[in-house]
This record gives sequence, C-alpha cells and structure tokens, in this order.
Amino acid sequence: MTDGTGVLDEAYQRLHRTGPEFAGWLSNHAPMTVEAMVRAGRPDLVHRWVDSYSEQLDELPTASHRIGSEWLEAMGDERRIGDWIAHFRVELAERPWRAVLGTWWPRLLPGVAAGATHGVIRVGHAVRVLLEGEQTAPRLDELAHGLGYWAARWESVPGATCPEGELSPHEAIPGVPALPERSGGIQTRLARLAFLAGWPESLAALRRPENPAQAQDMLTELVDAAVLHYRTHGHGAAIMSVHGATAPNAILRTLPALPENLWVPSLCTAWIATAAVTSIYAPDRPALGASGTDLVLDEVVERAVATGDAHAIKFADTAVDTFARKGDHDALAAAQRCTDLLSPSAAG
Repeated sequence: MTDGTGVLDEAYQRLHRTGPEFAGWLSNHAPMTVEAMVRAGRPDLVHRWVDSYSEQLDELPTASHRIGSEWLEAMGDERRIGDWIAHFRVELAERPWRAVLGTWWPRLLPGVAAGATHGVIRVGHAVRVLLEGEQTAPRLDELAHGLGYWAARWESVPGATCPEGELSPHEAIPGVPALPERSGGIQTRLARLAFLAGWPESLAALRRPENPAQAQDMLTELVDAAVLHYRTHGHGAAIMSVHGATAPNAILRTLPALPENLWVPSLCTAWIATAAVTSIYAPDRPALGASGTDLVLDEVVERAVATGDAHAIKFADTAVDTFARKGDHDALAAAQRCTDLLSPSAAG
C-alpha cells in the first residue's frame, strides 16, 4: 500500500497528540483503524472518522523520567506510558527502525497480552506501513507509540509454553479448553488460565516448527485458522474474540522486518495469544456459520468500513489477508459475521 493522498500521515499527526488509552484502560484503536481504512481504499472517510472517534480520547501522557538502564523494572508499569513513548522516539531518531525493533521485539514478546494484545497489534500495523511505504516522521512516530504502549502494559499469559506436538493450527484451536468461569475483564480471565485443566497441554499440542520458514508457514496457517474460527465462535464475545486473529496477524506482518532467529519464538507467542483468546472468550456452543459463497470481497470490506466500528474494520482487514491467500469464501463470511455482530443495529 502506498498512500499517495497523505491522509495517513495527517491522521497519525492528529492522533499522536492523544494517548494509547482512554477512560482508564481502553485501547485507542484509531491509529490501527485509519491504517486499515486507507488500505481498504477509503482515505476519504478517515478524517471524519477521526473527528468522531477523538472525542473520547485522552491527551498523550507527558514524560517525567527517562527510561535508562532500569528499563526492565519499568516494563509493565502503565504509569510510565509517556516515558516509554518518549524513550522509543529517541531510539528511533538515533537508530534505524529495524534495529530498534530487533532489539526490543524479544523483550516485548513474552508480554503479548499487553493492552488485551493491542500493544503488538498496533506495532504490527505500524511495521506494515514502514515495510511497504516511505519512512516518514509520522510513521516512525507511530511505531514509537506502539512500542511504548506495549512496554508500559507488558503482560504475560499464565502457563505459557511453546509447541512440541504434532497438530496443525486448524486441529489445535478446537482442542483449547474453554475457561469455565468467564466473568470479569481480560486480566481477571487470564489469571484463571494458570489453574485451567489441560491448558498447558493444549498449548504444547501444536506442531513445533524446526526452522524459520516453517514458523512463517505455521503462523500463516494460525491466522487463517483463527479467522475461520471466528465465523462459528465469534459470538462468544464479538469484540474480544477478534484478537484471536488480529494479534497473530500483527506478528505475521512483522516477521519480514525481524531477524530470522526470532521467527520461531514469534510463532510460539502468536499461538499463546490465540489460544488464550480462544479459551477465555469461548461461547457456550458454536454457531452454524453462514457460507460466504455469494459474498464479494469489496462489498464485505465496504460494509465493515461503513459500520465505523474499529474492531469490525480491523478484523475485515485480517480476513482479507486470509482470503487473498486461500481464496476461501468462509474468510469473507467470518468478516461479514463480525460486521453483523458489531454493527450499530446489532448493538441496538
């Protein structure tokens, strides 16, 4: 994607005056959403959408103390969001962005649950833009905001273990045990995974890649399987279930910018994120799932954008990737299902 309109950079500049969270802990989805909208061919809608969305946003927290050699102690300290963003702004001004990413990716990766996975998702959107287009100041600043948010909200998944089994992603996802007690927010639910019978075993059941190429292939399979899983299981938590696909896709989009020795651990972490979302937001029973045979790609994307819902737009953006790879119309059906669940008429 090349944004010849300049709209994306303009939107980034507007949004970088705001913080990565609002109303206490809710993630600011705007930078990720406008990138997906521009990619969908609707830059004309971006500024009006930002006008509306920005009404709820908080100002960017100010930096008060420099992140230095004590950076490990500052990880996961949401009070230091401003400090972390300022830190990455400096790093990205002094070093190539790929070098900064390569240094911090393995440090951040174990905290993939940060901001309900929005830390890694925001970084993934920023990296995609930098890989495909010009490295402008607003785009580098967006990476700083994403990395800073991830660092400040760093949070691990209890009981996390890497794959060592034989199952494909399509086989492994249905084997993830559903969390029986699903009250409370994501942090409360994640904590319960430590006591969930069969949880570590389900993580270990996925086939372990033996080299970076296999890791990339498996990560691709994982994204595709998660997209299709949403079609029949997304109604368990229409918004939160989206991240079972968008989080691993953010990691997949980042792989080309990373050293290959980080690809296997990236697949491992992506699987942990997808499995956690699958477990803690599982519905009581799956839906039949409508076929996507009669759906048209452009119409599905347009309908998602028309809702104005950040999650519907971002999920459609991921489902488009799956459809482009597989030609499977059920990926379009999954996007349509997400739009149906999140449209204003459904909420009303």
